[in-house]
Amino acid sequence: MLVNCVAYQNGKKLGDITVAEISDYVTRPECFVWVALFEPTESEIDEMALEFDLHPLAVEDARKGHQRPKIEEYDDSLFVVIHTLEPSSDAADHELQSGEIDIFVGRNYILSVRSGAEKGFQDVRTRAEQEPELLSRGPGYVLYALMDAVVDRYFPLLDALETELERIEEQIFAEVSPRANIEALYGLKQKLMVFRHAVRPLLESLGDISGARVPLVCAGMREYFRDVSDHLQRLDQTIESIRETVSTAISVNLSMINLQENATMKRLAAYAALIAVPTMIVGVYGMNFEYMPELHWRYGYALVLGIMAAVDGYIFYRLRRSGWL
Repeated sequence: MLVNCVAYQNGKKLGDITVAEISDYVTRPECFVWVALFEPTESEIDEMALEFDLHPLAVEDARKGHQRPKIEEYDDSLFVVIHTLEPSSDAADHELQSGEIDIFVGRNYILSVRSGAEKGFQDVRTRAEQEPELLSRGPGYVLYALMDAVVDRYFPLLDALETELERIEEQIFAEVSPRANIEALYGLKQKLMVFRHAVRPLLESLGDISGARVPLVCAGMREYFRDVSDHLQRLDQTIESIRETVSTAISVNLSMINLQENATMKRLAAYAALIAVPTMIVGVYGMNFEYMPELHWRYGYALVLGIMAAVDGYIFYRLRRSGWL
């Protein structure tokens, strides 16, 4: 559906306009139109493609969705794909919800197509309208404002993942099921992979508009896009750091499992030794000797029990001192 369709001139808002009026405003000097769509139908996308003369390859990508984050240049226009990340709307589900924003930028227009992202960008529009000097730079500034808003929303989510990792690390050395720790760590690793797929490709593509050659629609905005690139680099480095810590935590957790198994095996071996000695002694009396030793001793039974208890006591003492029990 159509969220907003607003015309601006010299950094000031002229007013909301209809789709039919777009062609009248895009031809005015120092004027551009900012349109926002949310999960539009194919007919709505086709209508905007006709109004702004969008490149067919970019339109095809916007129709299909699920694109890799990228920045592509078509003649004097840009097509930008950004992934949004939000906490799941289900409180019981701790997964990240991924969305997509396709942005078409031209000399006198900017069109954003939002899919899968619940939170909109009305705050970005309000911020831009409060800065007429920057908004007068045209669609290039709006593109920066949208990208900056998306990237800024990444930081609290990544901080939450760091907090979750710290909690899991504390549980590794506590009386918590090792299986539960492994599952939590792998779940965290999957979230980091979603983050990486959103950040790394966009960081690579952003070099095309923040480097030596800047597209015409982004003229004069190099330092702003460089600032977004710096934020993405910080995010990328943090993601890699957390991923390495998660891998280390998984290794430590597996080592703790091995230590627990070794301790269990030691205990089992110690109990087997305690049982083996009495079994060996008693086994002698299970053999059918014609001349059985001590057969008619009155205290033979008590003596054998005493010897077994003494030997087991000594073995238990030595195993306890060695840490096996």
